[in-house]
Amino acid sequence: MRDGVLVGGVDEAGRGSIIGPLVVAGVSIRESRIWQLTEMGVKDSKALTPRARARLFGEIMKVADSVCIRKVNPVEVDDNVSLRGLNRLEARVMAAVINNIGADEVYVDCCDVNPIRYSDYIGQYLKCSPKLHSMHHADVINVVVSAASIIAKITRDEEIQHIRSKYRTIGSGYPSDDRTMRFIRRYVAKNGNAPEFARKSWKPLRLLLEQTAQCKLRA
Repeated sequence: MRDGVLVGGVDEAGRGSIIGPLVVAGVSIRESRIWQLTEMGVKDSKALTPRARARLFGEIMKVADSVCIRKVNPVEVDDNVSLRGLNRLEARVMAAVINNIGADEVYVDCCDVNPIRYSDYIGQYLKCSPKLHSMHHADVINVVVSAASIIAKITRDEEIQHIRSKYRTIGSGYPSDDRTMRFIRRYVAKNGNAPEFARKSWKPLRLLLEQTAQCKLRA
């Protein structure tokens, strides 16, 4: 066991959401203390109840050597999707997180079909030289990435709850959620535009806005 080695994990929450920010979180911890994450019950955030995530969030913050969180607002997501794509944006933000957690070895949950290519994307923005592992399902396989997934999920849920406190019936924020899409359709019908916390580059909303603009021209 390499007592002095810092191991990092990086994951995101909200990548596919049509409402709210994309959140990327990174956690670093001494390799000799990773067992503490396993012992406290850390696993992929999607496999945990909201109550368990909330408990683990606090415990992770206590045992981690470093935690870094980056929020990407919908406007920045839209701008980057139209220019270079979501994978490039996520790689850049993950690199910014890695630059801040000081880990010697880092595991990231890969969103690209090609993990090697995604490592290269991240490497273009790194200002440090950790040993980088880009892996599919890293949030399930690696407990440090699981810890990062919990931090990202809780942070994003707080952002969604802030929006929900004002607009109430927004659903989960994902386009597969009928409640979310009903909210967006009603908002656009009433205001003629999308809410500032929605991603206009997402196809369902983009098409809705195009239809709304065409109706205005015919009127």
